[in-house]
Amino acid sequence: MLAALRTMIVRLVVLAGIPTMMITVSGPPWPQHPPSAEQVQAYLNTPLNPDHAATTGWALAWALWGITAIGTLAWSITRARSRDWQNSWERLCYYLPGPMQSLAAGLLGTAAVTTTATALPAHATPPAPTADVHPLRDAPMSTESHTITPNDPRAMVGARIPATTAHPRTVKVHRHDTLWGIAKHKLGDPYRWHDIYKLNRGHQQANGHALQDPDEIHVGWVLALPTARHTPPSKSTPAPPTEPTIRPSHTATGTPSRTTAPPQATLAPSITTSTSPATRSPAPTSHPDSRVSAPVAPQQDDDTDYRGEQGVALPPQGWVSLGLAVLLTAVASLVRLQRRRRARPAFPVPARLASQPAPLPESLALVETAACRLGSGAGPDHLPATSTVDAPIGVNAAGREVGLFELPGLGLALHGDEADAAARAVLTAVLATGITQRTEARPIVITTTGVLARLLPDGPPVLGLDPDGTSYDGERLIVLADAATAVTHAEEEMILRRRLLDNFDLDTIEALNGRTDHAEIQPPYVLLIEATPRHAARLRAVGAHRAALHLHPVVLGELDGIPTAETAGVVRLSTLAASDLAAVMTMLTDATARPEPGHDIDIDPPPSDPAAAPHEVSAEQDEPVPSQQAEASAPVRLRVLGPVLVETETGAVATGMRSGSYTVLASLAAHPGGRTLDQLAADLHPDTTPSTAGKRIRTDISTTRRVLRAATGNGQAMFVVYDPATGRYRLDPELIAVDLWQMLTAIKAANTADNDTQALALLREAAELYGGDFADGADQTWITDYATTYRHQILSVLARIAELLEADHPDQAVTALERALEFDPVNEELYQRIMRIHGRAGRPDAVRRTLRRLEDRLADLGGAEPSEATRRVAERQLRPATATRGHR
Repeated sequence: MLAALRTMIVRLVVLAGIPTMMITVSGPPWPQHPPSAEQVQAYLNTPLNPDHAATTGWALAWALWGITAIGTLAWSITRARSRDWQNSWERLCYYLPGPMQSLAAGLLGTAAVTTTATALPAHATPPAPTADVHPLRDAPMSTESHTITPNDPRAMVGARIPATTAHPRTVKVHRHDTLWGIAKHKLGDPYRWHDIYKLNRGHQQANGHALQDPDEIHVGWVLALPTARHTPPSKSTPAPPTEPTIRPSHTATGTPSRTTAPPQATLAPSITTSTSPATRSPAPTSHPDSRVSAPVAPQQDDDTDYRGEQGVALPPQGWVSLGLAVLLTAVASLVRLQRRRRARPAFPVPARLASQPAPLPESLALVETAACRLGSGAGPDHLPATSTVDAPIGVNAAGREVGLFELPGLGLALHGDEADAAARAVLTAVLATGITQRTEARPIVITTTGVLARLLPDGPPVLGLDPDGTSYDGERLIVLADAATAVTHAEEEMILRRRLLDNFDLDTIEALNGRTDHAEIQPPYVLLIEATPRHAARLRAVGAHRAALHLHPVVLGELDGIPTAETAGVVRLSTLAASDLAAVMTMLTDATARPEPGHDIDIDPPPSDPAAAPHEVSAEQDEPVPSQQAEASAPVRLRVLGPVLVETETGAVATGMRSGSYTVLASLAAHPGGRTLDQLAADLHPDTTPSTAGKRIRTDISTTRRVLRAATGNGQAMFVVYDPATGRYRLDPELIAVDLWQMLTAIKAANTADNDTQALALLREAAELYGGDFADGADQTWITDYATTYRHQILSVLARIAELLEADHPDQAVTALERALEFDPVNEELYQRIMRIHGRAGRPDAVRRTLRRLEDRLADLGGAEPSEATRRVAERQLRPATATRGHR
């Protein structure tokens, strides 16, 4: 009887118990949707890893159970029909054949091991929190590239593999997951989404794709999580706020260091911060007039950086939204283009390595870095992207950009300790909006001398501000004596716009601007003044016409009837320091298109060295250039003029190199004297902590050495040499020939050549070595300003070649200048030189075509036009020869 009972138990366990257990742990074996051919291929191509092994184990377990169940049932049916069974005892007490017993034992073992490995990961230390688990079969399939697509091969068997196997610090992506949400729930800090992105970027996932865009992650991906931060417990946890919270800009007393939390915007005065570095709980304000309680920004440890998903922290106490960051980057790009437009070829050609200074001050450098990560950087022949929201001033609770012109209510009131900092950001956003448009379409700001003095730093007047202090940048900012005068100006503008609408029988200024039968565009109008109760009624009257007339009052201080940012739904405002506002206003002056006198190539003497210009570097800051001849042989050839390329005698090194290795080589090529680890970290990873950046750079350098040793067969060469005395890494000029160094060597030789024939040959050699912009395709912002230096050098080289050929070979001279325009199509002097050659050759139509081409190019720079000097050059080439003999 016991034998029969044991037999029945074995049958039930094999046929029912094992599948029940596996369904409970992993779900049914059939997928919700049949797998596609791409999913099957991705599954077969997936490299072996713990998740893949567990998935395969489950599939094999189900297959083994199916074989065992079929065999058991078949054997039972056969035995039941056998004549050898004479009694019920024998029918119950029988034994499976040997092969079936082995299958059953294997099935039990496989199920036990797979279940244990999947559900109970081993821990050498107390286990860390693991990821939540949701069956993948619950997520519908999607083929849209911009949505999460469950391409994980585990969907084919319907198995659920927990995100944490042998290593507890991973998480599996589920439907509707975002990096922000994962960081919030798994790390306790949503602002650490960037740590997750950097840790997993470029790592191939099971479906064959890799994380490249932080806004696009796929269902089924397994993401590694960064290490948890260990912080002392908070002494007290304040009660959560009951109203929308505004993050404060003050996290501690004094100036924060790199390892502290970056300051954040606040709209509530007198914020009291918690002493706990780990708490993100809100601290109640101590000011009796505070209306909004603000959460405390966490302090950061030495191993992490802080960068919110919707903005960028600035030293010492600033923060800008990504929309404003993109807008400021667009201004910086326009400044670079305007500099290139005005740059003049110099003779002798300066052969230096140092870059031009960046348009943005160092305090705003992270702004450009963040914006370039979004792909808004400007290329050599196009304008940058601008913010999708006009006048971006902050973010709402959903993390979306909020523009000043789309706020509800009668205007915006800025109050609290950070009101001035927020007003600077508002003024910056308004003045920078429409920077790529024609001047008349850009917003206008009306303010007072008192407000401007309050927002700007003490010292010299800001570039672009009129000497009498009444207007700025072509009257985009009009400065009046006091608030009463400013309100009167706004009322007059309100009356004027209302009359225009009545004349055209329209309801809004937007509709009026959409027509072409009226005198001029009516741009957005912003009134920025201090809150004055006696003007409150007049301001409310102006604000009542905000939407219809595009009039936007902004007041410093609280004023009855004017909404504050928190009541308007803005949970975080951008903030800027006084020095940053002054720098931005200077940039806007440089970037804005306006009539310019320019330089006449026939009258103004050419500069001997562009370093004399205010925006250029001085020679003392430059490094000596290693002397390398173009024909010099070396085991490795490094090309940095154009996309970075490494070559050996056998051809280009196409495999094995990391993307960071190429950028390290480009940085060392621009600094032949060497770079320290900290300097390389600032070049390559400005938004990453030094420790993390240092590890990556060491890996990039060691990878470079390993690949080049294998490619050259020289197992002992270092290629990238480290000097312990100075702590610098540098390229070995005996083993690596650099095209940049060879180009500058040729330029130096041409500058000191004995005759024009020798100089022409050396200049042509330098021109052939220039393959394009420095490190073309890299996204680091420092590369842009180095590329500008080397581009200007090659423009000077080609202009000098044209000058030497013009007398005897004018067509070859034009060809050289046309090639220069391919590298820099906005440089005015190049067009002047081409027009002069065509004019001397009697080609007036070619002169006109050249001028029209320049006009088309400059029109893209915010409606810029050729300078007066350029038009004079064109006019001289179109006059009869007798009238221009004195100039030609």
